[in-house]
Amino acid sequence: MKAIADRIQEGDRLALARLITAIENDQGDYQEILDELYPLTGKAHVIGVTGPPGAGKSTLVNCLARELKQRKGKGAKIGIIAVDPSSPFTGGALLGDRVRMGFHAIDADIFIRSMASRGALGGIALATDNTALAMDAAGYDPILIETVGAGQSEVEIASLAHTTIVVEAPGLGDDVQAAKAGLLEIADILVVNKAEKPAADTTVASLERMLALGEELKEKQLGVTWHVPLVKTSAIDCEGIEDLTDHVLAHHQFLHESGAWEKCDLLRLSKQVHHLLRESLFGSWKAQLDQKRYNDLMVEVMQHQISPHQAAQILLNEER
Repeated sequence: MKAIADRIQEGDRLALARLITAIENDQGDYQEILDELYPLTGKAHVIGVTGPPGAGKSTLVNCLARELKQRKGKGAKIGIIAVDPSSPFTGGALLGDRVRMGFHAIDADIFIRSMASRGALGGIALATDNTALAMDAAGYDPILIETVGAGQSEVEIASLAHTTIVVEAPGLGDDVQAAKAGLLEIADILVVNKAEKPAADTTVASLERMLALGEELKEKQLGVTWHVPLVKTSAIDCEGIEDLTDHVLAHHQFLHESGAWEKCDLLRLSKQVHHLLRESLFGSWKAQLDQKRYNDLMVEVMQHQISPHQAAQILLNEER
């Protein structure tokens, strides 16, 4: 265990890749390794990139990673986690985001990890939290996380990222849907990509009217006011990426100067602890469950003699 942790600290990409594979597959003693590495974490700026399918998120991440690396200079290491949708039957995924980011594949200072969502809601995989921790411990900063792009279920990234970039594009018909889904409420930076399209200015005007929603919510959560910038980009040519990078770095500075960085981390870590508690408590309860009694109750539920809520209450009371 300690040997792997040491290798990751020394920059061994193979050791990091193997740890992430163990995290994804829930194999071996990966949690002990993460516990060993945890004191080294907390330094990386986690940047979430979300939005509907077809908005050009992968291409945008590709350009943004390149620009951030240039800004940070020699020796900077950048991590990218790209979550792809997976088959509900096999659990497999095409992992096409890695294909789109092929430019970075030969760059030793950029570590790209594609992972399948495996049915996780909220646009990110269940293993994303721990993968980001592993990259953080290995010295990658910033860490870019691109979500699945399933549209209205993408808001989960806001509890993991320090800076959330919401990407929209003209012609997708998602202006109102984005606000409805809460995407604009989680945005720290709003991007209208594919700005070369004729409808781009109309999309910008429409979204500008909705931006106040997100600012009000962020102020309530963090107690500070950040005015969400709206940036036009054309990621296919990396146009507007310098402006976007300026806003990303400005938000990073704002988080530290305002004290919101610590509040973001508290929200994120609290949610992770709550999730682990739920998983552990459910696992303990399930291990003690009388399977015959459960099956009998399910028959009653199927016959509509009792409701699912009543069955759950009976099981909980009997296990106490």
